[in-house]
Amino acid sequence: MTLQNILTEVEDKVLIITINRPEKLNALNAKTIEELHETLLEAENHNEIRTIIITGSGNKSFVAGADIAEFANFSIEQGKQLAATGHFKIFNFIENYSKPVIAAVNGFALGGGLELAMACHIRIASENAKMGLPETSLGVIPGYGGTQRLAQLVGKGKAFEMIVTADMLNAQDAYKWVLVNYVVTQEELLAKCKEVASKVALRSPVAVKTAIKVINAGYNAHVNGFDVEIEEFGKMFGTKDFKEGVKAFLEKRKPSFNGN
Repeated sequence: MTLQNILTEVEDKVLIITINRPEKLNALNAKTIEELHETLLEAENHNEIRTIIITGSGNKSFVAGADIAEFANFSIEQGKQLAATGHFKIFNFIENYSKPVIAAVNGFALGGGLELAMACHIRIASENAKMGLPETSLGVIPGYGGTQRLAQLVGKGKAFEMIVTADMLNAQDAYKWVLVNYVVTQEELLAKCKEVASKVALRSPVAVKTAIKVINAGYNAHVNGFDVEIEEFGKMFGTKDFKEGVKAFLEKRKPSFNGN
């Protein structure tokens, strides 16, 4: 696929994806969602890529939301399909991705932009970041998982307030409400994301993948997260990474994991 709306770069086992629609403040349209999906799908099969960083081009916006002009005249069924496709190709896809995905939130993360950041496993924001779900001011609700993930992250009461008022949080308030893991200067943003990613690269890929699966299970109403943890913990004892990790510990050396 020829990429028109995103840029990619691989550096030290990290795939950096930059949403590149600065004239639209990096708003998500159907083409961008498709390109993101295909890029992530391809990266999942590359063992040399251990972590993904997603950011937006420029210093004004991570993703300012969905491209409203694209769905302004949608019918009810088209609206449902828009949300379902987004969940499948990007938002649920990222949440359940086998490698950690870090959102480098530079500037505005509104609507679909905040929903994209919340689907990521770790969020790091620049000091100028502004985050919110303004959909009710357009006569609609968040449709890419925002009503669910925001409540999981900041609590039900704060999620109600943010969604029904359409108010934004600045970076420090987002940190206070545990919506982001760190707040740094714009100049430090990518470096901080790479610092976190470099730690991931030292760990067992199979253990990291399994940890993501088990943590997510705790937020799935249809499964018992503790039961999933017990089952997956047991499976770890059959992996080459476990044997290498234990052997390296006993030999007082750094492990060399291969993801098996």
